[in-house]
Amino acid sequence: MRVLILGGTAEARALAAALVPLPDLRVVSSLAGRVSNPRLPVGEVREGGFGGPEGLAAWLRAEAVTALVDATHPFAARMTASAALAGAATGVPVLILRRPGWREGPGDDWRRVPSLPAAADALPGLGRRVFLTTGRRSLPVFAGLDELWFLVRSVDPPDPPIPANMRVLLDRGPYSLEGERALIGEHRLDVLVTKDSGGQMTMAKLAAAREFGLPVVMVDRPAPPAGVPTVETVDQAVAWLLRLDSGGA
Repeated sequence: MRVLILGGTAEARALAAALVPLPDLRVVSSLAGRVSNPRLPVGEVREGGFGGPEGLAAWLRAEAVTALVDATHPFAARMTASAALAGAATGVPVLILRRPGWREGPGDDWRRVPSLPAAADALPGLGRRVFLTTGRRSLPVFAGLDELWFLVRSVDPPDPPIPANMRVLLDRGPYSLEGERALIGEHRLDVLVTKDSGGQMTMAKLAAAREFGLPVVMVDRPAPPAGVPTVETVDQAVAWLLRLDSGGA
């Protein structure tokens, strides 16, 4: 059995770690190459894009891949769509591995929005000092909000266009509650903008926002392609692959 994991997430790395020791199984993890110095999974790694769904389909055929697991970020909608199209074109079974999204709890003040532009539209009137954690590629959406100040956190430095008034904090998770409290207090932040990425690595900011009474603008994740099975845990993904290998559905 030959498995391609579209990765870049903690779940993708955990899945590779679970699969690589299994006998008669070749596992290749693919990273898009958009982050410098990425955390690498165990086993064979491929870096760089495929050239859209057609290029991915050609790679699946050339490498005789028998199963494709899309374990990319919940907001990597283009890659997920390419995986679904390539699977349909080649007959390779596709599984989406997505950690669950976050849920609002007592004391939270969330404003759910469908997109990044909707998040930018929601900011005026909510606050003036924004904790922006939606990634460096999202910054052009917020570039015109000159009356606001942004603390931007990203793994790599952003490219213009960017907001006129901002400070960039280069860092990667996991983040602690103590550290998030310190950032909010030090920079006098009064609103948080984030994507519904889910998971524990970056969840502390939500608890800190709750403690400080900050409104949270939460960007909803895109829906997965229709007809593609989806699981939430690595164990469920391993079970799906083992059923596939044994001839099950």
